[in-house]
Amino acid sequence: MKTDFFDENSDILTGVAYKNIHIRKKIISYFADAGNATIAELCKETNLSVPKVTTLITELITGGLVKDFGKVGSTGGRRPNIYGLAPDSGFFLGVDVKHNHINIGLIDLQKKLIKISKDVPYNLNNTAESLASLCELIKSFIKESAISKDKILGLGLNLSGRINYSTGYSYSFFHFNEDPLSKLLETELNLKTFLENDSRAMAYGEFNCGVVKEEKNVLFLNLDYGLGMGVMINNELYYGKSGFAGEIGHIPLFNNEIICQCGKKGCLETEASGRALIAMFKEKLTTGSSSSLNKGISDNIQMQDIINAANNDDVLSIELLAKIGEKLGRGIALLINIYNPELVILGGALALTGEHLHLPIKSAVNKYSLSLVNSDTQLKLSKLGEEAGVMGACLLVRKRLLEYSI
Repeated sequence: MKTDFFDENSDILTGVAYKNIHIRKKIISYFADAGNATIAELCKETNLSVPKVTTLITELITGGLVKDFGKVGSTGGRRPNIYGLAPDSGFFLGVDVKHNHINIGLIDLQKKLIKISKDVPYNLNNTAESLASLCELIKSFIKESAISKDKILGLGLNLSGRINYSTGYSYSFFHFNEDPLSKLLETELNLKTFLENDSRAMAYGEFNCGVVKEEKNVLFLNLDYGLGMGVMINNELYYGKSGFAGEIGHIPLFNNEIICQCGKKGCLETEASGRALIAMFKEKLTTGSSSSLNKGISDNIQMQDIINAANNDDVLSIELLAKIGEKLGRGIALLINIYNPELVILGGALALTGEHLHLPIKSAVNKYSLSLVNSDTQLKLSKLGEEAGVMGACLLVRKRLLEYSI
């Protein structure tokens, strides 16, 4: 299998074999990022001898990852062969798990999105049945993709809440087994698996393929049923000591008696999130406010219903989004004062309301943050939308599998 070329089980590898894996990774990374190359160019890149690089290239060709594309033009002397990634040689699978659906996609080694399925119905619950259902959806996607499973080099899976990507444990969902969730998924799916917090994965996807241009220090706000944040500092994701950095939703910003999902009171999430929006909307309806959603679904209103209504000029939905936006803006102003970022990106489901949320957030940011700080900070809507999490999951798997240290 191609994944054998990335197997770093140091318990069974000698020092030379372990080093060879990292050299292979460097060669694959070079092909993926820079394009095709000759043996001489690879020798220069890896600082290795011609015989050594030739041996490694031969192994990669045998494994199906690299192809010999024949002779290249030369200004004189013997023409060298040129090598590069074999077409469809390897893929990375990304799964972005939401409250009531998943988005799932595949990219190739050169970061091209090959296939994506959005809004696949799924109910996220902290049960073994919900986990089994998720695994079946992943298996079905792989089968429908018509891509040989041995070409899928790894799986990245995003979940909300507390995730320790380095250990593979999820502490908010599916934490009912002694083994890391990543290991359970690897056993069930037979794929190398990496977990990531959904907001961090979205930040990484947007940073690499979305609205980010030259900025190096970026905050990505995931505005959904709950609130999350991914932090990019000097082009790298910031995790903090235990891997839980970015819990913006649990900043104690309000003096209220509303119990948050975390068990505490007064969190930003209690008054400025998708859950808060639903609660506010239902309360308004019970006190006589009118809305286009009055008809038929008032007892089971979902966040997406309110988003759709706002985008169709429903006055109540727009008014409540403005209130949510003002409170979010206060929280973001706090972040801007602390981090002094170049760019703040608004993503997640609530950001799909566009200017209905963007404008009140911007107004509050200007009101509550230091002008000397916010004058250097841009505030933009996500470009990738629902694809941000999938791209981030795929790209993080690619990064982690191709990381090398020689």
